[in-house]
Amino acid sequence: MFTAYDTLLLQEPSKHVLQVTLNRPEAANAFNTMMARELFDLFETLALDAQDIRVVVLTGAGDRAFCAGGDLKERNGMSDAEWQAQHLIYERMVRAIIACPLPVIGAINGAAYGGGCELAAALDFVYVSKTARFAQTEVRIGIIPGAGGTQTLSRAVGERRAKELIFSGQVFGAQEALDWGLANAIYPPQDLMPTALSLAENIAENAPVAVRQAKQAIHKGLQMGLSDGLAFEIEAYNRTIPTQDRREGVLAFNEKRAPKFKGQ
Repeated sequence: MFTAYDTLLLQEPSKHVLQVTLNRPEAANAFNTMMARELFDLFETLALDAQDIRVVVLTGAGDRAFCAGGDLKERNGMSDAEWQAQHLIYERMVRAIIACPLPVIGAINGAAYGGGCELAAALDFVYVSKTARFAQTEVRIGIIPGAGGTQTLSRAVGERRAKELIFSGQVFGAQEALDWGLANAIYPPQDLMPTALSLAENIAENAPVAVRQAKQAIHKGLQMGLSDGLAFEIEAYNRTIPTQDRREGVLAFNEKRAPKFKGQ
């Protein structure tokens, strides 16, 4: 169905749900150039042709780390030009994930440091293990968050909290992530994936066009003033009216049965 990747493990645990696992456990699932390229390719593919996938769940291999950020062993000794060229791939990767029209749920199973924290903040929402830890550690090695963190973390936890976390590089836990708005819920490690996948299945049962339009209305509307955001919402709403799914949903309601949505 999808390309086989070297650093990503793709599974379809249930109908319409794609589980994507960052699969470099020997390196705490840190990004290297190949992983960034593969994530970019996957999410660009999903944007162009999701086939029958309606929801994505992103997690990390093992129980130690979700993603430890950029692989500094790979970056050791890079020239300025080489570093910038590699980082451009990271930038394109995170833009592709944010722009994905499908809901992308995070199941944060361990440490999410540097780019891993940025990745968590870029997702639509995240569930976290009790063992999860987060940090934006970039200033400790002489750079700043460059995979969206100054923007996505600020939108998740607020400007003042984001400044505190980014300026200090301090580590914070699952409870703080929940309290500050980065996480939606905390679960024991053994319950994390079953819960995330269960919700993904629930979302996948809903009308796909409507879910996508709702995501666009929220995501783009929040970048506008209220009046423009409301106008964009109506545009998104109107795109659902001529769909077969809208007619099926109303018919199923009146016939007192579960709807059978086709994404049309």
